Amino acid sequence: MRTVRRAVGSRAVGHTGTLDPFASGLLVVMVGRATRLCRFVEGLPKVYHAVARLGQATDTDDRTGQPVGTLVEALPDEDAVRRAVEAMAGTRAQRPPAFSAKQVGGVRSHRAARAGVALPLAPVTVTVHDVAWLGLAGRDVTFRVTVSAGTYVRALARDLGEALGCGAHLLALRREAIGPLRVEAALAAGALVPGVALRPPLEVLGHLPPVRLAPDERRDVGFGRPVARAGLAGRVALVDGDGALVAVAEGDGERVRPVVVLEGS
Repeated sequence: MRTVRRAVGSRAVGHTGTLDPFASGLLVVMVGRATRLCRFVEGLPKVYHAVARLGQATDTDDRTGQPVGTLVEALPDEDAVRRAVEAMAGTRAQRPPAFSAKQVGGVRSHRAARAGVALPLAPVTVTVHDVAWLGLAGRDVTFRVTVSAGTYVRALARDLGEALGCGAHLLALRREAIGPLRVEAALAAGALVPGVALRPPLEVLGHLPPVRLAPDERRDVGFGRPVARAGLAGRVALVDGDGALVAVAEGDGERVRPVVVLEGS
């Protein structure tokens, strides 16, 4: 984040979800007043390309941790592994990794784990919306998953190993998408230099239907006032005559009420 702050010349920088240190891929960063939009993006489904290594669990559930137990030499056959991967799809309770940012009594789980203390982490309901089998090479199984916010892919790898009875940990992870935002359209880290052109805030809200405002409505929304929109329900992006984002609003079937106003009157 320091690199982003230097490039944009602002300390007002926020993100919509971190990546594990060994992972790569898409990180959505908001700047200035647009940081107020983070909450509308961080809850979107995320797509990951993942590689799990079978036969060995670790204390972090990924390659950065210490081995737990002994290496299992005799692994299940490919059909069994594929069935177990495809069985990930659905909604279930997931046990967060011990090395995570979850808190118990104000203590971060990862800090307690490094001190040798195991905190009782409550299971969290997560959803794997879609899982695609991409192959098995030796001990390494590759798959692509679309998951709900808050899902730990390394916990999926851990649970895969437990389901197969051989142990497993996450070897590689790349975030490919957050909602409609794709990594292919992102800036490379090396392109973050002073003066870099920022994308308009509306681009990160592609999952919200845009609603164009008349000039008088634009003024009212700028003051946080609702505007009439019969039949429009749910969350929408309010834009001005030039297509620039003015606010995020909620419709109730009769009017839309601003939730976050990005641009004043």
